Amino acid sequence: MGSFSIWHWLIVLLVVVMIFGTKKLRNMGSDLGGAVKGFKDGMKDGSSSDAAASSAPAQQVTGQPANGDKSTIDVEARQKS
Repeated sequence: MGSFSIWHWLIVLLVVVMIFGTKKLRNMGSDLGGAVKGFKDGMKDGSSSDAAASSAPAQQVTGQPANGDKSTIDVEARQKS
């Protein structure tokens, strides 16, 4: 009662193919594969850059902008008031 038979899945597949078409489904599959590959590459690069970042000294953040521009707005101060 809770599971579907093979005929139910074939009908669902047929409806999906009729709605989206095979070309769009193929493009979605390749896009998904590229996204997964990019994620895996990012995870590999992230683990090696984490080790390099932890050995580098942290830079100090100052309250004044580097170019001396006084027209910037402190967002946190604006939200508090």
